[in-house]
Amino acid sequence: MPHSSLINCVPHDVDKLGGLGTWMRTYVRVHGKWCYLYRAIDQDGNLVDSRLSEKRDMEAAQRFFKQAVAVVGHAPESVTTDGHRSYPRAIREMLGNDVIHQCHHYLNNIVEQDHRGIKQRYYPMRGFGNFLSASRFCRAFDELRQLFRFRTTIGQSVSLAWQRALFCQRLNAFNALSVSA
Repeated sequence: MPHSSLINCVPHDVDKLGGLGTWMRTYVRVHGKWCYLYRAIDQDGNLVDSRLSEKRDMEAAQRFFKQAVAVVGHAPESVTTDGHRSYPRAIREMLGNDVIHQCHHYLNNIVEQDHRGIKQRYYPMRGFGNFLSASRFCRAFDELRQLFRFRTTIGQSVSLAWQRALFCQRLNAFNALSVSA
C-alpha cells in the first residue's frame, strides 16, 4: 500500500502541515546495530513523515528533509531539532535560508512524547532482523497510528462516541484500501 494512500485517508489542513515542524530521530535496533528513525511532527502533533536510516549524518538528514518536504509540498516556517551538528547545514541546503532552526530542549517534547508509541510496540520485539523489514514496520506503524489518531490538535477533547465513529469510519477506509492493494 503506497504511503500517499494512508495520508489521503485522514483529512489534513495542508497549509498547517509543516508550519512549525519538530524533526527528530530516535534509535531502533536492527540486526544488532542501532539505526536512526527520523520523524517529522507538525505543531498539532500530526505525523508529517518518517524515515529509517542506517547512519546519522549529513546525507541522511538531507534525504529526510527532502522526503518530508515532498510529502507536504512546501518547506516549514521553522524547524525544531535535537541540535545534531548536521542539521543546520542540511536545513539551509534543503529547506532554504528563511527557515528558522530552533534547538530548545523543551520544544522537542511533542515529538519526544510521540516516540512512545513506536517504542512501546518495538521493545517487546527486541529489534528487527534486517533493515528492510524494520523500515517497512516503522513506516507502516507510524502511518496506521496517524490514521487512527482521534485528535487533530494537541489537547483537543474528543467524546467517546465521536472516537468510536471516527474509528469505524477510518477502519472501513483502511479495509477498502487494503483490499484494493
